[in-house]
Amino acid sequence: MRAIRQYEFGAAEKLRYEEVPDPVPGHDQVRIAVGAAGVHLIDTSIRSGAVAGPFPLPDLPMTPGREVAGVVDAVGRGVDGAWVGRRVVAHLGAANGGYAAVAVAAVASLHEIPAGLDLDVAVAAIGTGRTAVGVLDLAAVTAKDVMVVTAAAGGLGALFVQAGRQAGAVVVGLAGGADKVAVVRAAGADHAVDYLAPDWPARVREAVGAATLVLDGVGGTAGRAALELLDPGGRYVLHGYASGAPTALTTRDLYTLGITASAAIGPRMLQRPGGLRELETRAIAEAAAGHLVPVVGHRFPLAEAAAAHAVLEARATVGKVVLVP
Repeated sequence: MRAIRQYEFGAAEKLRYEEVPDPVPGHDQVRIAVGAAGVHLIDTSIRSGAVAGPFPLPDLPMTPGREVAGVVDAVGRGVDGAWVGRRVVAHLGAANGGYAAVAVAAVASLHEIPAGLDLDVAVAAIGTGRTAVGVLDLAAVTAKDVMVVTAAAGGLGALFVQAGRQAGAVVVGLAGGADKVAVVRAAGADHAVDYLAPDWPARVREAVGAATLVLDGVGGTAGRAALELLDPGGRYVLHGYASGAPTALTTRDLYTLGITASAAIGPRMLQRPGGLRELETRAIAEAAAGHLVPVVGHRFPLAEAAAAHAVLEARATVGKVVLVP
């Protein structure tokens, strides 16, 4: 089979497209003929050797990728043969091997894909979708909210815009550059604002007054400026820091601004009742029902995995990025 291989940590160019032996499923495992493999920002951090988060650096050489959707084509010992031929999606967890024509997954990690749900949307739901559901559980968006979403053109941001609209909230979507702002506006945000403009906080204030809820996945100076849009009683929910640095926040801020602040990812999500699998199940069901449908903005051939990583690191993406073998 063809797969992406990595022999040393470093730049995207370290990813090689090679011929390798087909994997063989072991006990309680299945093999999936991959139709779509998810690409995540943390994949780029793992590749570079500077990973932060719950995943340890893997041993090299390896095939990257932790999200796959496709059709089961073989099963290992202890697995019901009825799985063969089923369309499935799986998150491989701390394992790797997703950037390949064929991947092995634990049978316990599988979700059968509902009829009518495309493979690339399913693979977006298993990773990005489950994170969105967990963040939204904490955020508890209501029709009374004025919700500010940073990186609203990204995979998570697009889902937050959908959820805010469905809840009846006023949604302010922040994005970098005119093209992304247009995407956010087309997605249904009440206000789409370019946070590369130096006066963007004033534009938000002029449009909606104060915010009651901020969902921030950018961090850094943009995250701090978004936080300062909150009036007393507002909620700040952090779910990442794509800028490279978390939003600066102190306990003094909580007192002086009168806000609450929470981190939606990390231990809170990993240790929740039902675990990540419950979030995955809900995310897939929401996508199949048309309620929270991940936006797949970029599809790259498997051979162009390095290019997919490059656009993610340049923050030049809209929606989810997938590889197609």
